[in-house]
Amino acid sequence: MRQSLKFLLLLSVLMLAGCGSKLGTVEAPVPEPQSFSYTGQDVIPEEWWRSFDDEQLNRLMDSALTKNLNLASIWQQFQAAKAGVRIAGSNLWPQVEATLQSGISRPQPDFAGGENTQAGISASYEVDLWGRLNALQDAEVYRAKASYYDYQTAAMSLSAELSSAYFSVLTASKQLNLIKEQIEINEQIMKLIRNRFGSGQIRAVDILRQEQLLETTRGLAVSFERELALAQNRLDVLMGIPAQNDYVLEFKELPDLSPLPETGLPLELTRRRPDLQSAYERVKANDREYAAALSNRYPRLSFRLSGQVRSNTYTNLFREWAYSLAGNLVAPLFYGGRLQAEADQAEAFKQSAVYDYGQTVLVAFREVEDALVNEQKQKDRLEILERQLELTEKTNKQIRFEFFNGLSDYLDVLLALDEQQQLKRDQIRAEQQLIEFRINLYRALAGGFETRREQEEGS
Repeated sequence: MRQSLKFLLLLSVLMLAGCGSKLGTVEAPVPEPQSFSYTGQDVIPEEWWRSFDDEQLNRLMDSALTKNLNLASIWQQFQAAKAGVRIAGSNLWPQVEATLQSGISRPQPDFAGGENTQAGISASYEVDLWGRLNALQDAEVYRAKASYYDYQTAAMSLSAELSSAYFSVLTASKQLNLIKEQIEINEQIMKLIRNRFGSGQIRAVDILRQEQLLETTRGLAVSFERELALAQNRLDVLMGIPAQNDYVLEFKELPDLSPLPETGLPLELTRRRPDLQSAYERVKANDREYAAALSNRYPRLSFRLSGQVRSNTYTNLFREWAYSLAGNLVAPLFYGGRLQAEADQAEAFKQSAVYDYGQTVLVAFREVEDALVNEQKQKDRLEILERQLELTEKTNKQIRFEFFNGLSDYLDVLLALDEQQQLKRDQIRAEQQLIEFRINLYRALAGGFETRREQEEGS
């Protein structure tokens, strides 16, 4: 009895020794960043797409975050990572097994034969002397956290992609409506100059040029019809439905942008963006695997307790037990340098993860800065387009006046009309690009948001 107590006391002391060192704060290996070029005052909501104040977009987003198959797949990867944590944690507990074997033997010279039944139970346990098993479990915990942030990153990417697809649909619809208006205008002008041709005021070449402009505009209508159909197909797949299924959308005007959001300090991104948090958790996971590799160079202590009974009859099976308790201490002596190589490899993986984290941080800073510059310059471009349109409309009116009074050729009228129509199409495209840049800015600045799956799991 005393020996058993001594054994249990020794076992407790050894278990307390199994506490590995923990990783401190990891800093991204990048220079200290300066403030972003531009900033606003509005705080970005978690569900950033609601800033566009479009209920149709909100409904589409709710559906996509629930039904998108790629996002559902990444959620299952997170579930698998959580199961990996439980698998690694099971190694910290005794492994207990039970066996039962029964058979019938024919009479032998030294054995009467009959039933032969054996039952046993065994338990094995490795004492985590140097924290190896705890380190491996911690590594799985960090990888599971990284997997969760991967899911949040995927949800953020999906929300940005769906918003972009949605506004592409609205833009293609708006372009198509504009083209139809321009076709009507060009057809009306065609009738007008045909009438003037009869009176000798228009040359035949002018009619041909007008017909060419009309056919070019009709060709653009076909292109925008194709754009609209493809954008709708893209939207359908993001929502998890077949592209050939009908999904009725209300075509509306593109939204006005809200004021520029507050960008905050660059280093705040490392605590807010899920992709940066994922990279950070992978650094910690690699550090714990490095600690486990170092522990492999030290002795391992394990115990095995087993008990067994055997009888020729079921009634006498559990009357007497035979048990054994064994301890096993294994110390590595010579492995041809394998253990040190494994530690070096784990350290290299850890340093690689640190540099990957730093690169992810740099890319995040660039994405914010790019989105800010793009939006500001796009606003400048839209102002220039607006002034160009105003000047083109005035020029067009003046050229038409001169033409009707015989002061200029119809070619001048045709060129001015073509330029004006092209500028209107460019303006719509530029408005869409401005929204795209704002989506990119929200995606670069916003943190993760809670989806329905996370809410249901947490409830």
